[in-house]
Amino acid sequence: MAAHDILTSPHPTLRDRATKVKAFTSKLDQLIEDMIETMRASSGVGLAAPQIGVNQRVIVVEYAEESEDPEATPKPPKLYVVVNPEIVRHSKEMVSGNEACLSLPGYFGEVDRYETVTVKGLNRKGKPTKVKATGWLARIFQHEIDHIQGMLYIDRANQVWRIEEDEEEDSPTMV
Repeated sequence: MAAHDILTSPHPTLRDRATKVKAFTSKLDQLIEDMIETMRASSGVGLAAPQIGVNQRVIVVEYAEESEDPEATPKPPKLYVVVNPEIVRHSKEMVSGNEACLSLPGYFGEVDRYETVTVKGLNRKGKPTKVKATGWLARIFQHEIDHIQGMLYIDRANQVWRIEEDEEEDSPTMV
């Protein structure tokens, strides 16, 4: 496994539509492992293959829903690997929230996203998988799927601003 450098805007690869994965090989498995390591090393909660310069429709997401009870033991994060992901259903409700991105360091913005999405694709072994996500997890999936379509959150943002050094601690999780 190896962590990769993350491409930053305006790198042209970030604007390309990624190609569909057709073969599940050891090379793909290595890509997935490298993506997971890169995401974790960068303190991200999601990563798309184009962010490390690979023009394939692969995303990884790792997130733990926060408990409503502050006394509860935190849930461990769940790892999702989705190859050729697509949103097949979404709520009518849109929610505004702040997003940041590993490919746009130092910035965050306010973006409207669907409250709930259903994502279909293939797992790392090529078997069909389906994820119904709500809230922040739904936002992460939409953000990563945008990446494989050549979009950045700034394309959807109502406003974007630079993070000041004293805001770093309060900034949203990087996706």
